[in-house]
Amino acid sequence: MLTEIRIESLGAIPSATAEFDSGLTVLTGETGAGKTMVVTGLHLLGGARADANRVRVGADRAVVEGRFLTVDPLGAEPAEVTDILDSSGAQRDDDGSVIATRSVTTDGRSRAYLGGRSVPAKSLAGFTAGLLTVHGQNDQLRLMRPDQQLAALDRFASEGPAGIEALLTTYRKRREEWLTARRDLIDRTHRARELAQEADRLGFALNEIDAVDPKLGEDDQLTADIHRLSELDALRDAAASARSALAGADDADGGSDSAIDRIAKAKALLEGTDEAALRTLAPQLAEALAVVSDVSRELTAFTDELPSDASTLEGKLARQGQLRTLTRKYAADLNGVMAWAQEARSRLAEVDTSEETLAALSQRVDRLAGELAAAATGLTKARTKAAKALGKAVTGELAGLAMDRAAFTIAVEPIPARADDSAPLQLSPGQAVHAGSSGTDAVEFGFAAHRDNPMLPLAKSASGGELSRVMLALEVVLAASTAGTTMVFDEVDAGVGGRAAVQIGRRLAKLAHTHQVIVVTHLPQVAAFADIHLTVDRVNSKGSGVRRLDDEDRVAELARMLAGLGDSDTGRAHARELLDAARSERA
Repeated sequence: MLTEIRIESLGAIPSATAEFDSGLTVLTGETGAGKTMVVTGLHLLGGARADANRVRVGADRAVVEGRFLTVDPLGAEPAEVTDILDSSGAQRDDDGSVIATRSVTTDGRSRAYLGGRSVPAKSLAGFTAGLLTVHGQNDQLRLMRPDQQLAALDRFASEGPAGIEALLTTYRKRREEWLTARRDLIDRTHRARELAQEADRLGFALNEIDAVDPKLGEDDQLTADIHRLSELDALRDAAASARSALAGADDADGGSDSAIDRIAKAKALLEGTDEAALRTLAPQLAEALAVVSDVSRELTAFTDELPSDASTLEGKLARQGQLRTLTRKYAADLNGVMAWAQEARSRLAEVDTSEETLAALSQRVDRLAGELAAAATGLTKARTKAAKALGKAVTGELAGLAMDRAAFTIAVEPIPARADDSAPLQLSPGQAVHAGSSGTDAVEFGFAAHRDNPMLPLAKSASGGELSRVMLALEVVLAASTAGTTMVFDEVDAGVGGRAAVQIGRRLAKLAHTHQVIVVTHLPQVAAFADIHLTVDRVNSKGSGVRRLDDEDRVAELARMLAGLGDSDTGRAHARELLDAARSERA
């Protein structure tokens, strides 16, 4: 629920704050006073594109700040709202409310904040989407578009445990699988010669690699082995001389003058002295003796492991040449060659254009087409059933909006495949349809102001006032499952007057039993049903402000709306009568 909005330097409003509560709130005021700026501010909080032209002349930026309670009357919070708040690190105020802020500078730059944290405008839009729905006059025009009519039907059909989301998800998955397989088959068929040549090149390369049969790390080991064999005599002499210096010659006769013997003798001398300072050095010599002995043994092992001759050098050089041929052709090192081979095997399977492969792929395309057709048929059945229910519900709502003879229908028809359709789908023999991302259905709203009139498309049969009421009726029906959210209507009563205006006010008041409803209106019949009445009026030549009206001010404002004469006794009497009648209905 929206509890407060603060606006600075937006359009005609230099600075204003408005507080909201549950129920029905109306905003009224003279034309040009800035009522629509409140709705514009809510659009900005909803992530709408920032327009620098909306910044008040003389200001460097416009700021809109909204305070929201994110839990419904039962204390539950929409999961998507919780996720966005948690992921952005937004902070809640002590009362649990969250402040959303959007600013726009004169050069068009925009900043968004949620709970004191800077967030992308997309995150702000996701946050408000679960709490706030704004319906402007442009929404009536969008309602004429087939894609919007389909979206409205799917929104209605999504309610309940057997909602349409699962059917649509299945359809889209089947469609993607079918399109991928179909593109693969077409590609392989049309590019058979090119792909066959690529397959030959890949096959030759893989045969060459397989013939060499390289092993991971083999090139590094070969380099080390070749170096050792090339320097075999020098390595053997160096190791033997070093070992002799440490441990003495194996054929030494009599006393030894090796490093090990000298260290051992020095250690014994230190251990035999009475001088404490010298005795403390003996352990260090013991450690040195152990290290030298270990090195001596390792030198012996190294010498023993050396080949007796360099006869294997030629074979290793030849093997190194084979590996270098591969690294010269396919990758910088042997690991890269083996990775390239793995990718080449995968690609070889993709470019296989043999008759057997094409036949198997064609069968797969046919099977996936059948699965897609079944998913599309299920989607159509669900939409057709929902269309009847939604049409009946909207017709019933129209009866309560002074259109008791009107009828509203929804037609669900297949979209025929065009001659140039890149992806036609056979639903049945002789019936080819276009398989779009949202299904194979075209949805069209039909309307007749009188049931004796022919049913025509909504765009061709509804006047401005009728269209306003159709949109309101549709939104009322669609809102049945979103209790607790905030619904904002900007002049939803455009083109309406008299008894129809009273009916709209009555229906909005009823909707406010389950939703927070905020309405910008020019009609006193609608304003009379409000729980809270706000007016946007010019404070002075510098701009407009928002104020909440008490009972006497409401009478004056309704009189102004009725006759343009807020201080007329007759106008005030009429306004009071209208207000009393609305209150008696709501009691």
